[in-house]
Amino acid sequence: MLVVAALGGNALLERGQPLTAENQRANARTAAVALAKVVRAGHDLVVTHGNGPQVGLLALQGAAYKPDEAYPLDVLGAETGGMIGYMIEQELENALDHSRPVATLLTQVVVDRADPAFQNPTKFIGPVYEREEAEARARAAGWTIAADGDKWRRVVPSPKPVEIPDIRVLKLLLDQNVIVICTGGGGIPVLRGKDGSLTGVEAVIDKDAASALLATELGADALLLLTDVPAVMRGFGTPEQAEIAEITPEDALKLDLPAGSMQPKVAAAAQFAASGGMAGIGRLDSALAILDGKAGTRIVQNKSSAIKG
Repeated sequence: MLVVAALGGNALLERGQPLTAENQRANARTAAVALAKVVRAGHDLVVTHGNGPQVGLLALQGAAYKPDEAYPLDVLGAETGGMIGYMIEQELENALDHSRPVATLLTQVVVDRADPAFQNPTKFIGPVYEREEAEARARAAGWTIAADGDKWRRVVPSPKPVEIPDIRVLKLLLDQNVIVICTGGGGIPVLRGKDGSLTGVEAVIDKDAASALLATELGADALLLLTDVPAVMRGFGTPEQAEIAEITPEDALKLDLPAGSMQPKVAAAAQFAASGGMAGIGRLDSALAILDGKAGTRIVQNKSSAIKG
């Protein structure tokens, strides 16, 4: 079975955890152990990952330069894709005792120039701040900021992914039994010109939406959206809160969920499941158990027993 596993930002870096290389390396190692179990169970694997904290940090570092010397978000996305991909690739190779080839591919993802997201920034990037500090940084740098729980963060445009032009390369690698790490941070956002040429654009694509598109274009059997919560909750934040074990795409889209966290994941999972695959949401360390129907939330077109093998 071909599995696309999307590692959330909180799965790779705990909320509020310092953005040190050591912390990210340790978290990549933990992720690799969980993903190796999926491979050892006989599944083929494609790994995607978020980059919100990392791309925000690079943008902060770039602020030390003159405005015309700072790198744009598409270039920063490529840098973080390489950095995080390198760590996951190395740790996954080690976790599998180098029994399978692993490769990281920087992945371009086409977005629409007319996407309304460019006029309405919503994607969180960078560290969290207290409101006063966030407002001061926003005034100084021209940021747009928004509340993220009880903290505040920078937000940038997050257009919908519409095409993955590198899909041919991905399929060639999968045909050679390679475990691929790709579409890091939702992919590198690019625009396609009338002549077919590609150019980068200032944005950060939602990782879950891009992963759903990737899984669909690859014809994957399962999409796992792995994070730091055990499952999707019905009645989240209320005394009646309860985990959802299995749900259809149609019913999943009717759930009242937090807009900045679980709602995008469920929307992406439902989009993929509507095409006939199985989408699962849950903890990173439960990846294999989610596939086997023993943990997390499974979104499937027709409620069924666990998918195996």
